[in-house]
Amino acid sequence: MKALVTGAAGFLGLYIVEQLRQCGYDVRAMARQPVESLTRLGVELAIGDIRDPAAVQRACAGRDVVFHVAGVAGIWGPWEHFFEVNVLGARHVLAACRSQGVQRLVYTSSPSVTFSGDDQDGVDESVPYSTRWLCHYQHTKAIAERETLAANGPGLATCALRPHLIWGPRDRHLIPRLIDRARRGQLRRVGNGRNRIDMIYVENAAAAHLLAADALGRESVAGKAFFLSQGEPVNCWQWIDELLGRVGLPPVRKSISTQKAWRIGAMLEATYSFLRIDREPRMTRFLAAQLGRSHWFNISRARRELGYAPRVSTAEGMRRLFADPALSR
Repeated sequence: MKALVTGAAGFLGLYIVEQLRQCGYDVRAMARQPVESLTRLGVELAIGDIRDPAAVQRACAGRDVVFHVAGVAGIWGPWEHFFEVNVLGARHVLAACRSQGVQRLVYTSSPSVTFSGDDQDGVDESVPYSTRWLCHYQHTKAIAERETLAANGPGLATCALRPHLIWGPRDRHLIPRLIDRARRGQLRRVGNGRNRIDMIYVENAAAAHLLAADALGRESVAGKAFFLSQGEPVNCWQWIDELLGRVGLPPVRKSISTQKAWRIGAMLEATYSFLRIDREPRMTRFLAAQLGRSHWFNISRARRELGYAPRVSTAEGMRRLFADPALSR
């Protein structure tokens, strides 16, 4: 099988490339610039930007399966940037898959496409898309997911995967940012401290992508979305306290209600928008809801249709994570 991975230099993308190589795939990796970690894997590099349709066409040429992982994440920034990368980028991939004869497309989506700010306790894929968008990221990912699934049909089988809170070694965003905020004394518990969340170890998320590509020949998979997680939700704040304890930091002591954090987030969003401040506010409505509400998912569809099962346990994942010397700095 000849595969293309967009966003191959990113956190999840690099793990997907590694696992594809281990399984004997012929891999082409699309990235905006040469990356030593990809070069060491002996893959073919396709240098280009997902916003450039010609570059995407070249990258998709001669491929059997495309893993569209590239995207811009975050809770703040201009609509135009999120739309160009997440929506137009996905459209360029779909167009290139059709014109280049790609047979299978696995799209990396997000559970946030269904999140409206309320608790989500064990919901499955029957839950509808959100009707209240709290940030441009979730809105643009939902547009791209919808269009990708709608494109499923003769000649091109598509599916969307929704991994939640990906973490593990080489992560330079989620957990390092949490630890950095704690070290600066800027971390506050939001809500009553009882909310449960799902998460997924990065190697498990990558493995699910390979399973999805293999399963896309079945009608029960093509055109469908799949929640992904460790399959064992955790108490959000107990997990954060464990993370902090692993690097010698005290647990979070100060707290704020979800409602108050929401109001502060709304106020900061309005202020930053009015003053055209580019940097991310310390609190937004989306962040308040993510920290103060439960969001965990029923992954029965992924287990049943993809054969997915977390092969790295949360405990083992934590051990591997904190063997990463970058976290101690």
